[in-house]
Amino acid sequence: MANYVFKLPDIGEGIAEAELVQWYVKPGDAVAEDQPLADVMTDKATVELTSPVSGTVVAIHGEVGQLRQIGSALVEFALEGDAPAEPVEETAPAPAPAEAPPPAPAPATSRPKASPLVRRLAKQAGVALEDVKGSGPYGRIRRPDFEAHVAALRQPQAAPAAGEFTEVKLVGLRRKIAEKMEISARRIPHFAYVEEVDLTALEAARAELNARYGNERPKLTLLPFFIQALVRVLPEFPQINATYDDEAGIVRRYAPVHAGIATQTDNGLIVPVVRNAESLGLWDLAAEIARLAAAARNGTARREELSGSTITITSLGTLGGIATTPVINHPEVAIIGPNRLVERPVVRGGAIEIRKMMNVSSSFDHRVVDGYDAARFIGEVKALLEAPTLLLAR
Repeated sequence: MANYVFKLPDIGEGIAEAELVQWYVKPGDAVAEDQPLADVMTDKATVELTSPVSGTVVAIHGEVGQLRQIGSALVEFALEGDAPAEPVEETAPAPAPAEAPPPAPAPATSRPKASPLVRRLAKQAGVALEDVKGSGPYGRIRRPDFEAHVAALRQPQAAPAAGEFTEVKLVGLRRKIAEKMEISARRIPHFAYVEEVDLTALEAARAELNARYGNERPKLTLLPFFIQALVRVLPEFPQINATYDDEAGIVRRYAPVHAGIATQTDNGLIVPVVRNAESLGLWDLAAEIARLAAAARNGTARREELSGSTITITSLGTLGGIATTPVINHPEVAIIGPNRLVERPVVRGGAIEIRKMMNVSSSFDHRVVDGYDAARFIGEVKALLEAPTLLLAR
């Protein structure tokens, strides 16, 4: 009988820690080699850890939602016979070879902007500046912001009655989403722009293409058409196909279009990335979108497929509503949100016609994109979507 300690392996370059999101074993379990032990999450992906040995679990270390350092002990085993003579190879799945992604944006930091005086006051009062809403430029926390926050904390709070609420700890992907949204909302000065688009002709073309090629090619949804329109227009608006490093004050404009596709999964919102969308045809885009969406939903998307987008499309499909104010996928500077497609009466040439209309909502980072350019950009996209002949002519 020997003991063996399984440690959190190195699961990616530059990753120092990972969050435990699920245990598959508990003390006393008999575990076979390659049997799943736990899921851990990094900023890039969720990774399933499998057992490198067969044995009985003696102890597990860490609770769900806890961050664990790379190399820290996770599972202790009692083995039949001797422990492995050599360190067992890490069992985290190695990332598949992939085309080199675009330069990764600098990691976002959540360090609030504040003067040394405000930082000293916050330290003395034991207040986390991350909890204080700043009213200064770029969210800078001024002394009145800090004092108002402290005053609010000192107000007596009515205790909720028992049974009025249920506490749910945000862990795993839900916590990552919360952090990402908080960074986007706090650091990016959004402005929204909504335009209506007549998709009557495009819908007719889409139906005809699906009827003719539906048995031999992927079914066309509206998303490939939207991406086609974006890749046609974005070269004229390089400041929109971009990311912004607000710590360094640098906008990175990209030649290729790496389109993030906001995808709802059982675990929350995930944004897989269609890389080099400008090089793909309509059906290639449809196939890639379907593949990535399936991978995101079944948890098999690779880390490199979940990062590096330069602009994002978010759509709720038939639940798309009339208009939305989508939150920009930081550090990008623009996000496009098609809304629900509906039939409604429209005045054309002095007559009333029933047309297939859709509002397209969008949000832009006002530090990088002016309202005039955003309106021109969406206008160009609208023109292509309303003239499918022009859109499909490449």
